[in-house]
Amino acid sequence: MLEREPWKCVILDLMLPGKSGGEVLAAIREKERMPVIVLSAKAEKESKLELLSLGADDYMTKPFDIDELLARVAAQLRRSTVYADSGREKILRHSDIEMNPETRSATVGGVPIHLTQREFDILEILLRHPQKVYSRANIFESVWNEDFIGDEKTVNVHISNLRAKLNAVSQNSHIRTIWSVGFRIAE
Repeated sequence: MLEREPWKCVILDLMLPGKSGGEVLAAIREKERMPVIVLSAKAEKESKLELLSLGADDYMTKPFDIDELLARVAAQLRRSTVYADSGREKILRHSDIEMNPETRSATVGGVPIHLTQREFDILEILLRHPQKVYSRANIFESVWNEDFIGDEKTVNVHISNLRAKLNAVSQNSHIRTIWSVGFRIAE
């Protein structure tokens, strides 16, 4: 969804055709760390708190002042630029796994492993958020960039192949199955 454009900030109206603003926000948060400012006619405190807890960085109610919106965008961009410059580490590490998303290379215990594009993308998602449990639908939609239609076998096969490659060079268990939920990186 967002891979095609080098956007720096999202101004998200909640009233969208097809998907709710909350669904769009969740999809953005799965892949991106850019600031999201929500615009909504809903002025209730509960609505604001819900969207902020789902990952919105700011919330403005309609009607809004354009100068205030521009000032909030500038503030969010200022914060995100500072964090981006000092933040995101190029090399992802967990246990004995090291992964460089820029060169698309990975090692386990210092031994290079050769992963398919899908295996690499799955491992990268899991490493970026090691505490998060990803459902099969989360993984499928993130890696294949398509809607999940319930075919769990596709994800299961790729997870199985990825586990086999990791286990071939390491004694550690790297991917943990959370039954009836999904997968996460093992502690």
